[in-house]
Amino acid sequence: MGFLQRTFQYLSWLSLDVVVGAMAGMYFFMDLFHVHLQWPAFALLGLAVWSIYTLDHLIDVQTVRTELVPRREFHRKFRKALCGLLILSVLIGLVGAFTWFGWGKELQLTLILALLILGSRVMIRKIGPGWMKEFSIAVFYVVGIVWLPILRAEAIDITRSSLLFLPGYILLAFLNLLMLSFLDRDEDAKSGFFSVASTLPTQKIIQLIRQVAFGLIFLSLAGFIFLPSFYRPFSCVVVLMALVHYVSFFQSGLPVHQKRQRMELAFSIPWLLMLL
Repeated sequence: MGFLQRTFQYLSWLSLDVVVGAMAGMYFFMDLFHVHLQWPAFALLGLAVWSIYTLDHLIDVQTVRTELVPRREFHRKFRKALCGLLILSVLIGLVGAFTWFGWGKELQLTLILALLILGSRVMIRKIGPGWMKEFSIAVFYVVGIVWLPILRAEAIDITRSSLLFLPGYILLAFLNLLMLSFLDRDEDAKSGFFSVASTLPTQKIIQLIRQVAFGLIFLSLAGFIFLPSFYRPFSCVVVLMALVHYVSFFQSGLPVHQKRQRMELAFSIPWLLMLL
């Protein structure tokens, strides 16, 4: 394995590609709602996303005693170091949030949102149907990246047209999670992890992936045609992200880890809006 590929692999194992993609998503909605956010907002979002994903990975490997794939074995091998970094990340995030927000309405609402998301995830994990896990994570992901842009947007900029991109982004995140669930189905079954792919036959999960992908691409192209010209770059970004997912997932001969990397890197495409 070459140096560049190994570097991307470790970045993926550490969920740093997810962090960059989440910050790109915040930039997407910041630009969409005509909001200007300073760098602390992106840093705090990055810390929050990294902490959530790392905690999730550490919980997964804690109870598994069987042999794991390299991606999860990495978290088990460096569990103590990652736990230390996780605690440090949470502390820096809390101090940074209080310093930047102050004990005001934004921070209070954000903490309430975090508690609601945590409670919902616990309930869904225990009683939710198979697909609810992936769909709820997609919703929470998009709520997290759009939360601050929505709070700071002027009422005049929150239009029906701009709000259409919220379900579009949720569908994109849901598509990503469906694809990852399918790619990891054998690994999850061996380790006892729960996912939507473990509750649906192979043909049905593939059919669902195609339906979500084609629906998202069709809706994005419709937005490009029918929405005002201001929204066309945003429609193009969503189309590009959906196409990268579809082509990567269905490309035969491409290793699973490279499919994962390409699909996660697709969420960084919104950074192209900085060039416009």
